[in-house]
This record gives sequence, structure tokens and C-alpha cells, in this order.
Amino acid sequence: MADSLDLVAHIYRQREFSRRTFGPGNRAAGVIAHIRKELSEVEANPTDVFEWVDVILLALDGAWRAGHSPEIIANAIIIKQERNEGRRWPDWQMSDPNGPIEHIR
Repeated sequence: MADSLDLVAHIYRQREFSRRTFGPGNRAAGVIAHIRKELSEVEANPTDVFEWVDVILLALDGAWRAGHSPEIIANAIIIKQERNEGRRWPDWQMSDPNGPIEHIR
């Protein structure tokens, strides 16, 4: 069990594996299609952490293939979390438990 994760180092590792295994280039359509497939697997088994992680890894793959460095990706995760924390959200108790909860615009 890992105590912590160096996300930037992980993305560098993943990027090298992915380039060797799946080839170079943007490959956005293929990555998006694979994410859709994995989301179907999450729907079929929503408690399987590995199905969720497949989506995470594919999202990281898509981000570096879109031209973003591991450092930029890691920083974007932090910035996006801070933005979400700063937004106003509706009362989750009043929301459809099977629908998305969008921030208040």
C-alpha cells in the first residue's frame, strides 16, 4: 500500500509506458472512446476502485497527449479543486441522487 503518490513522477512514468505501448500523438478520439467504455464498466460495477482508476489514468493520458506537461497537469488538478471549493453548490440533500450536481452559476 502506497503512503503517498508523486503525481508528477507518475505521469512521466505513465507517459513513457503509453508512448511505447499505444504510440505517439494526440489520439484524442481513441482515448475518449476508451473512457466511454470504461464508464460503462464503472456503471456495471460502481464499487470497483480499479474501474474508476482506469478512467483517471485515461484522463491523464488524454491530458499529456493534448500537449500538457506532467507539472501542468498536476497543477491543473490543484487549481480545479480550489475552484470547485470556491463555488456555490446547491443542497445535495435536495438533488436527484442519480443526477449530476452542478454548481450555482
